[in-house]
Amino acid sequence: MEDRRGYDREDIFSKKVKAGKRTYFFDIKSTRGNDYYLTITESKRKTNGDSFSYEKHKIFLYKEDFFKFAEALNESIEHVKNELLPDVDFSQYENEEEENSYRDELRWE
Repeated sequence: MEDRRGYDREDIFSKKVKAGKRTYFFDIKSTRGNDYYLTITESKRKTNGDSFSYEKHKIFLYKEDFFKFAEALNESIEHVKNELLPDVDFSQYENEEEENSYRDELRWE
């Protein structure tokens, strides 16, 4: 895959996470210097009458920031779970993707 400047950017790994009306893509790509970075893309479907489009937001995360980013993300999630919403059973959301995947399969049968 080539970027806007004509440089080859190889996709190394990709993970798609469906979350309600949003979809998140976690993509590992290589640089021309044989280094790696992560892009996190949020894609949200927008309806415009009979047609639709996608609104996308992207974060580029480089290896020197992986630890700090993951640490801040985990700390923020734990704060919401333990301090702001201590009575919420978050385990109910763990099987949500499996259920949505099963529902999608049934729609196509």
